[in-house]
Amino acid sequence: MQEPVYEFAKLEPKPKRRGWLKKTLIAMTSVVILVIALGAGGWFYITGSLKAVGIDVFSTDGSTYDLPTAADINGPINVLLIGSDSRTGLGTTKYGPEGNALADVIILMHVSADRKNAVALSFPRDLMVSVPECPDPETGEMYSAKDMVQINATMNTGGPACTLIAVQALTGVEIPYLAMINFNGVIAMSEAVGGVDVCVSEDISDSYTGLELTAGEHTLIGDEALAFLRTRHGVGDGSDLSRISNQQVFLTSLVRKLKSEGALTNPFTMLRLGTAALENMTLSRSLTNIGVIFGMAREVNDVDLDKITFIKLPVYDLDGAYAGRVAVIEDRAQLIFDKLASDQPLLIETANPGTGAVLAESEAPAEQSSEPTAEETTATDSDPTSVSDEPLPDWVQGTNASTTTCSK
Repeated sequence: MQEPVYEFAKLEPKPKRRGWLKKTLIAMTSVVILVIALGAGGWFYITGSLKAVGIDVFSTDGSTYDLPTAADINGPINVLLIGSDSRTGLGTTKYGPEGNALADVIILMHVSADRKNAVALSFPRDLMVSVPECPDPETGEMYSAKDMVQINATMNTGGPACTLIAVQALTGVEIPYLAMINFNGVIAMSEAVGGVDVCVSEDISDSYTGLELTAGEHTLIGDEALAFLRTRHGVGDGSDLSRISNQQVFLTSLVRKLKSEGALTNPFTMLRLGTAALENMTLSRSLTNIGVIFGMAREVNDVDLDKITFIKLPVYDLDGAYAGRVAVIEDRAQLIFDKLASDQPLLIETANPGTGAVLAESEAPAEQSSEPTAEETTATDSDPTSVSDEPLPDWVQGTNASTTTCSK
């Protein structure tokens, strides 16, 4: 008599299951090995590329900034970020003819030693400054010091290293690290992060950059992201100060996205971003170690959004031979420089984005202060030599990464 149990057992389903599991495990193992191989390949590619794009940068006393020590990384971090308007490889019809590259965007990024605060200080490209002597990056010969130089033109003299020297001389802050990205790099980075979400309070139509956006929410990627960052005539009063406000709309959104997705602490994401940007970047030799870059990214990731401040350098309009350009309001700027040099917080209590942006409707309304006039350039709300943990005075224009602003 047949036993049903025995006959059922003869079907032996378990070996089939083991075969399925075996195939699955082999497939999963293959994927893991592939990912590791690709990651390692990307790691070696980036490591090699970093060495290729490194340049010497100098302090105002002429000494070279080398790769940082552990103590350097544990202290305050100062990085000069430059957006070059280089059009190399982009053709002449869409972005204008190729010519001498200028420093289109200049931002000093400071992260405090305790990693509780960070600030991005924007310098208008039309700012007139005194420039110390700068070394020629090709020959090593020194260019003479000059007064009243437009800061974005310092790259024509000694490349981005000269721009770095000019910013150090102006602020009194030592800046060991420099990162410069060109138009192609901006496009590649925006694509690598999957676009950046921004809001626009009024329609933007800018024939200079080709940017056409209707009021509302937009995800900017590729050429459109570049056009948004470059637009000057499409926002605010058409000045470079309005353009900075507009850039802060983009940059604060980018920071929120990177932090919310954990991108700054994910090695594979960092490799993808690095691969996208490196061919279009120039870095100081002090920033050509992938461990240093990844370590800095982790440090920035520790700062809360409301403690990441984006501000503009306080300036006023010049006239006469320098009409259309701006100069530093010295006592107001000194307050900011002192805080940076002494590693004290630069916090904004109420966002004041300036003429190129407004607070999003979901944010609490803020009273806007107007751009200073020449007569107001000596007026301050506090003693500029007094440095404290108090929020910045309300004449400081800017916002923080937790606040959503919209282009205007």
